[in-house]
Amino acid sequence: MPGVTQDDDAPPLADLMPWSVAPPRLGRGWPAAPDAASLTARWAALVAAEGPARATLFQPTRSRTLHSAVGRLPGGRGGSERLARAAGPCPEPVRVLRAPFDEQWLIPDHRLIDAARPELWRVADARQVFLVETAAPAGPQVLATSLLPLFATARVRPLYRRPGAAEPNLAPGLTDLLAARLGGRPAPLDVLAWILTAARTGAAGSPVVPLTADRALWDRGVALGRRALWLMRRDGERPKLPGGRRPYVRAPLPARPLTPAYDRDEEALYLDTGRISPVPPGAWEFEAGGARVLEQWFAARTAGAEPGTLAALGPAGWPQTRTSELLELITVLALLAEVRAEAAELTVTDQVTAADLRAAGVLPVPAPARRPASVLDDREEGPEGQLALL
Repeated sequence: MPGVTQDDDAPPLADLMPWSVAPPRLGRGWPAAPDAASLTARWAALVAAEGPARATLFQPTRSRTLHSAVGRLPGGRGGSERLARAAGPCPEPVRVLRAPFDEQWLIPDHRLIDAARPELWRVADARQVFLVETAAPAGPQVLATSLLPLFATARVRPLYRRPGAAEPNLAPGLTDLLAARLGGRPAPLDVLAWILTAARTGAAGSPVVPLTADRALWDRGVALGRRALWLMRRDGERPKLPGGRRPYVRAPLPARPLTPAYDRDEEALYLDTGRISPVPPGAWEFEAGGARVLEQWFAARTAGAEPGTLAALGPAGWPQTRTSELLELITVLALLAEVRAEAAELTVTDQVTAADLRAAGVLPVPAPARRPASVLDDREEGPEGQLALL
């Protein structure tokens, strides 16, 4: 969330959360979809095909072919025999973040993914929070999600280096210094919440995070970041607009809407002949990753696919569940726009600078903090069912 307005000598995010991983890279689009049923249909079509037809459907790359020897994903997800011989049911799809605020489904099979980043899968659980850099000039500099993020971006920074919310991915000594300056030790989620509020683009083009020793300001920033985190993760009670306002479908959506349009005066979103309102301007104008979120979300569900490909297998019309997801997304973006506006009014006082962190020995970050922790408590299966040597 772009917020705190002063960033003189603000420490880089890369130093505050030193362990980062490049985002997973699918290499082919068909293993992900807005609905799980499409994925099971695509998998069934793949394993029903034989020989060259299966290879064509799979869409091989230099990293993955039907004959690639690949182990299971951490957690035992997917198969390990070569795809040329694969049969049986589709691995159960899992929820992922395909683009900013775009929750979709993925077939969790290492054989289908060019670069799965197993180190992220090993630490993904119900308590994990992934901080994702957007690398965009407009909108939030960082996003937070409990889902595995799959969209192309700068880096993914897990809040915890081990499963079960163990070993925070924070610069060693950072919370000790903040505790001394703030008069109380912040929890790892508090630090993450402050980052969501305060992160901004630094002079080098990468995110920096102004820190403060002003306890009142810190508490205000953390409260805003906690609210943003709740909205981004969408866990627990469903968000609602204030004053009893709630987006409704005022005119039925067509079976295959093609073009979204917005009327600011009416606060209405038109999907061809369909109409949804109220849609606050903040929701329609909300950008992340260099694009309007609602337009990008809509395009992902209406873009055509080449006939005969696995990506072309999808719902015949516009499912009701999709409308429900759209209405909730409108609410989330509208509320996040309000949080961003409040965060933009904050100005740092009593700044904790990068020089302060160096003087306290927090910086430079020791090299082991930038590498993944050893989390291999479970044995992982390698190619063809062999035990992986790790």
